[in-house]
Amino acid sequence: MELFDSLKEKISGKQIRVVFPEGTEPRILGAVVRLQAEQLLHPVVIGKPEEIQTVAKAHGFDVENIEIIDPNHYEKFDEMVASFVERRKGKATEEKAREMLKDENYFGTMLTYMGEVDALVSGAVHSTGDTVRPALQIIKTKPGVSRTSGAFIMMRGRGQEKYLFSDCAININPNAQELAEIAVESARTAEMFGIDPKVALLSFSTKGSAKGEEASKVEEAAKLAKEMAPEFDIDGELQFDAAFVKSVAQQKAPDSNVAGQATVFVFPELQSGNIGYKIAQRFGNFEAIGPILQGLNKPVSDLSRGCNEEDVYKTAIITANQTIM
Repeated sequence: MELFDSLKEKISGKQIRVVFPEGTEPRILGAVVRLQAEQLLHPVVIGKPEEIQTVAKAHGFDVENIEIIDPNHYEKFDEMVASFVERRKGKATEEKAREMLKDENYFGTMLTYMGEVDALVSGAVHSTGDTVRPALQIIKTKPGVSRTSGAFIMMRGRGQEKYLFSDCAININPNAQELAEIAVESARTAEMFGIDPKVALLSFSTKGSAKGEEASKVEEAAKLAKEMAPEFDIDGELQFDAAFVKSVAQQKAPDSNVAGQATVFVFPELQSGNIGYKIAQRFGNFEAIGPILQGLNKPVSDLSRGCNEEDVYKTAIITANQTIM
C-alpha cells in the first residue's frame, strides 16, 4: 500500500483534532476543506470568522462546516491565560499572557497543550521560529530530549522510495550529544512511517578517512547514539556515497551494518541538511514532506513558507498519525 493511503486509513473517521493557526491563508483553507470532506480529521481554524469567510469565498472554498475559533471571543480564554502563566513559571505575568495569547501560534499551541486539540500545523505564513518558539515554551521536549529537530520524509515514485532526512530545519550546529539525540529521534520517526531505520550520521569523512573537528563530532555522536538506543542500527561518520551506495560501502566501510543501505540520513549541521534535502527535491524529483518536529510532547508540524496546498494536506495527515503512534 502506498504510504499516504496507509496513513489515511489509520486516521480515517477518528476525528483527530488538528489546529491550523493561519486561518486566512488560502493554502491552509484549501487543505482544511479537503481534509474535512474526506473525514480524515477534524480541522480547527484560528482567526476572525468574517475574515476567513471572505478569503474562502474569494477562492471558492466552502467553510460553512469548518470549526473556527476566534481568540478574541474564546469562552475559555481566562482558563487559558491562567494555564499559560502557570506553565511559564514566572516568566509571564497575566497581563503579558493575555497579550501573547492573541498571537495565533501561541493560542493554537495552548489549545494543543490543554488538550482542546490533538496537534498543530503552522508555518505557511510564519517563520520556523514563530512556530517552534511557542511549542518549546509550552509543549516542551520529551524527557531525555534536550531540543527539537526537524525531519523530512523524502518520497519518490508514489512512495516506493522513501527516506528520512534530519535535521534540516532547526539546529544550526548541534554538538555531539545533541546530534546523537537527533539520530535516535529520527530513527523513531522513521519507524512510525514504515521506514526500516538504518541511520547514517553523515560527514565529509568515512571511518577516519579525513581528519577534523567536524568529522570527530559526528564520530562521537554515532557512538553516543548507539549507547542511547542499541535497538537501532546507527553508524557514522559516513560520507553520503558510503551510506547509500553498496559498492562504495564495501570499499569504505565493509564492516558497517548501515553503510550502503541507509534509510535515515542525519546531517552534521543545518546548512548541509537544508541544502541536501533541497538538492534531492529539485534535482532528484523527491517529494519533501515536512518538516516534522521531533522530540516534543505533542505533535507540532512546521510547514515551509514555500509550501502548496498539497504539502499542507499531507503534512496534516502525517501530524495526525503522530497522535496515534
